[in-house]
Amino acid sequence: MNTVINEGRHKTAAPSIELINISKFFGSVQANKNISMKVSPGTIHGIIGENGAGKSTLMSILYGFYKADSGEIYISGEKVAITDSHSAISAGIGMVFQHFKLIDNFTVLENIILGAEDGPRLGPSLSNARQNLKSLAEEYELNVDPDAIIENLGVGMRQRVEILKALYRKAEILILDEPTGVLTPSEADHLFRILQNLKNEGKTIIFITHKLREIMEITDTVSVMRQGEMTTTLNTNETNPENLAELMVGRKVLLTVNKKDVDVGKTVLNIENLSVVDKQGVKRLKEVSLSVKAGEILGIAGVAGNGQSELLEVLGGITQGTGSITINGEIVPLTGKKANGQSRRAQGIAHVPEDRQHLGLIMEFLAWENIALGYHKKSTYQHNSIFMNNKKIKQDASEKMKRFDVRPQDTSLSTKNFSGGNQQKLVLAREIEHDPDLLVVGQPTRGVDIGAIEFIHEQLIKLRDSGKAILLISVELDEIMSLSDRVMVMFDGKIMGERNPSKTDEKKLGLLMAGIEEQI
Repeated sequence: MNTVINEGRHKTAAPSIELINISKFFGSVQANKNISMKVSPGTIHGIIGENGAGKSTLMSILYGFYKADSGEIYISGEKVAITDSHSAISAGIGMVFQHFKLIDNFTVLENIILGAEDGPRLGPSLSNARQNLKSLAEEYELNVDPDAIIENLGVGMRQRVEILKALYRKAEILILDEPTGVLTPSEADHLFRILQNLKNEGKTIIFITHKLREIMEITDTVSVMRQGEMTTTLNTNETNPENLAELMVGRKVLLTVNKKDVDVGKTVLNIENLSVVDKQGVKRLKEVSLSVKAGEILGIAGVAGNGQSELLEVLGGITQGTGSITINGEIVPLTGKKANGQSRRAQGIAHVPEDRQHLGLIMEFLAWENIALGYHKKSTYQHNSIFMNNKKIKQDASEKMKRFDVRPQDTSLSTKNFSGGNQQKLVLAREIEHDPDLLVVGQPTRGVDIGAIEFIHEQLIKLRDSGKAILLISVELDEIMSLSDRVMVMFDGKIMGERNPSKTDEKKLGLLMAGIEEQI
């Protein structure tokens, strides 16, 4: 137990964070209900719960983005009033959000000092920050080029910049909201080493995640939230994933995928020699050939940035390419005006993009508007063949949201006000329920809680068993292994090989992902 000596007597160290009866309403919805929680100094404290359980709201209160309607906050034993992010930073709190808060056309250094300049002259601030950044990077394994432009960095590097921002502002408490949702397995491993270094230096870390394996690996204690309430806090070494899943959802959760043997039909998707060149002239896809049959799931594994995104975007009509694609024997246009998402849908291709917020949804639209997005010209949504039948669309959206357990089931709520997992369900409901011949899906469970993961996996297996073809791309190797009937691995824009998931393992796939084929 951490102790401090006070006048010759031992006294228990004050919690690094103590929340007492925190409540928060958004209109008639109570997001947090009398939440109390203690976090010991120098520990990694996990918070888990279903999407919409109130985790991010609670942390946004701690960081000053929201103000609690009632309750008290103590930092290291002192009561504090956190009215905005500046007061949170002054209290030694830093936060790394699931969706990074960086300016893309600024350098790393400029992003780090933004809002924390030493004075009106920028030159001395940049010089001082450069020295501090070098020290922090060496101390915590957070090496990143200070002069790199943010938009040229991968997500793993961007996350390091966010952590450096917090440490530069002298954060003693670091909150990470779904920090591995955008990371590859190797990037996540590196993040865990960074967090251990921070913990060893006495920093206190709150780690919000839906991945139970990560909770078991990295945290000392874990708190479980359900429906806006804090239900329990446990020592991590005294629990297990099955117990945590049940505490989160309120019922037993299936942590493995149950599926019957594959029963394939005709070839639905056929790709031959597909290539994509980006705006900088770099070849991102290199003569990719593959096929997917009715009634099977073809999984594409690989480290992010090796051509998977471009493959998805060509199939979704976002990016143009060269080569040949057919769907049910019909040619899919790769260039010209017909190479778009609308034409793809008419040919029976549904697309769930990797980035739901930028490519899958319009965040300012209402839920019912996003449910119809891309399908608004369908006859079932039309009124007198001229105008959209909004009443019909709203009714349809309500039914889809109910079937896909979108919470809250409010079709008139702005999409930006749904949690990330429920935004994902909106996209999946829209695409799956229009009965596609081919579902092209990228990162289907990114940022999604364990209960929703179980549900999404069930929907994908159900679609497969109904005779549909599915092309699945995911950085989660266990997801690829459990859902796929065949697995292909991409590296440097090429297909490295194909494996039967029942006859291989993650280590062997990892070698392929690194471009090492001859050792398999």
